[in-house]
Amino acid sequence: MSTTSLQTIGAIKSYHHQAQHLVKNYLLADPFIPYTSVLTGIFLCKVVYDLCHFISNSHSKTYIILTKIQRIEWNNRGISTVHAIFISAMSLYFVFWSDLFSDRWHNDLVVFRSSRLSSLGLGVSVGYFIADLGMIFWKYPSLGGIEYIVHHSLSGVAVAYSLFSGEGQLYTYMVLISEITTPEINLRWYLDTAGMKKSLAYVVNGVFIFLAWLVARILLFIYMFYHVYLHYNQVMRMHIFGYVLVFGVPAALGVMNLVWFGKIVRGVKKTLAKRCEC
Repeated sequence: MSTTSLQTIGAIKSYHHQAQHLVKNYLLADPFIPYTSVLTGIFLCKVVYDLCHFISNSHSKTYIILTKIQRIEWNNRGISTVHAIFISAMSLYFVFWSDLFSDRWHNDLVVFRSSRLSSLGLGVSVGYFIADLGMIFWKYPSLGGIEYIVHHSLSGVAVAYSLFSGEGQLYTYMVLISEITTPEINLRWYLDTAGMKKSLAYVVNGVFIFLAWLVARILLFIYMFYHVYLHYNQVMRMHIFGYVLVFGVPAALGVMNLVWFGKIVRGVKKTLAKRCEC
């Protein structure tokens, strides 16, 4: 093997070790995870937005005939769908499968537990809320009214506090499971925009929205408050701001969920009634 080849291999190994050192000691070091994960979340939102535009512009006949603001909303809903799939999967894992927040395997207080992975997931979510709020303000009110601003602001503040303080991450992930309803909501908009409001897919999707909303945004919130009740002695030891967030944010979001659920129920009834008449 030539000297040049050996030097090239040596240089590649050197860069590889330097990259590993950078990731391990800086990007994934505990003090930097909150910041790097938030920036990663914002960056990924931009990447997904561009990918949605490129793929849709090449393969969707509907996308080509949309107005400029409709294209922006189309791409923006692609971002929220990807984020929802990511964070709901992370949330289900930490709440129901991971031992991190299990009372059986740990003796320390559940409200103060966190890990690199749990913080990374929350950071990406904070990045998404920042990016989406920016889009909403930029095109207000085309991408959402005041209710979306209130929802995203409350969610973003609660998730950011949990990320940077390490407090109440379990309850944050419980609430974030509700994002599992977002892909169905976005699919409903896509079907409507594509002129498929009378299709069977639209009806089936409506039923899925009803069931997912009932479980993830109604019943799960009740379970969360029950969990808080069982661990109230631990919740009381949180910082006063975190204590207020644990009760205030889920309560506010819960009220909004109930209002939206009423609209969903009326919409499903109306759609099914039209199908029966046909």
